[in-house]
Amino acid sequence: MRLYIDSANLDQIERMNEYYPIAGVTTNPSILVKEKNHYIQALQDIRKIIGEEKELFIQVIADNASEIVKEAEYFQTMIPGKTIIKIPVTEEGIKAIKTLTAKNVPTLATTIYTPFQALIAAKAGAKYVAPYVNRIDDLSGDGIRVVSEIATLFTIHKMSTELLAASFKNVQQVYEACLSGAHTITVAPEIIEKLIDFPATARDVKVFQSQWKETYGNEAGNLLLK
Repeated sequence: MRLYIDSANLDQIERMNEYYPIAGVTTNPSILVKEKNHYIQALQDIRKIIGEEKELFIQVIADNASEIVKEAEYFQTMIPGKTIIKIPVTEEGIKAIKTLTAKNVPTLATTIYTPFQALIAAKAGAKYVAPYVNRIDDLSGDGIRVVSEIATLFTIHKMSTELLAASFKNVQQVYEACLSGAHTITVAPEIIEKLIDFPATARDVKVFQSQWKETYGNEAGNLLLK
């Protein structure tokens, strides 16, 4: 399982990239607009933070296949490194995925709400598909079940496309998505921090430190080796 940061905030990305085993960053139009920077500059700044070997996902705005392809090629030119183009699973989007796959441009099929959308996108050549777990739940669906069914379909039909689960509101959803077959996940920074946050851990650390200081004072462990 690989972990991606779902954010365009440079401070958050820099911190997450420093502390956590991050595979890259996913962005979308809403995330970029929120930061109020020019989108190309923002994407280039993200690339500088994560380097060229980690993946950066950029979503197109165009809604017809030929324009989607042009936009994708523009992003590939402007943003160096491993750039993945996010394309909504509309009819025009599927056509664009087929065209870009033929051009060896990697894509992620986004805005996925059903297993069949994911399967069609995978057959079209998408490198990744991104089911929206929490948004599916908000529509009275079952986001985790959709993840599980996509994973099952991909196994049955021997698809090489990876399942990148997205849209989470809590750690439990992330956990269940991983158990249900998601190959990788993209998560907001505030949820990433909660993935290892557990009260008993902090409490145990304080107990260990207290016991040590009672016996050895502030002497650090490495001094014992001298």
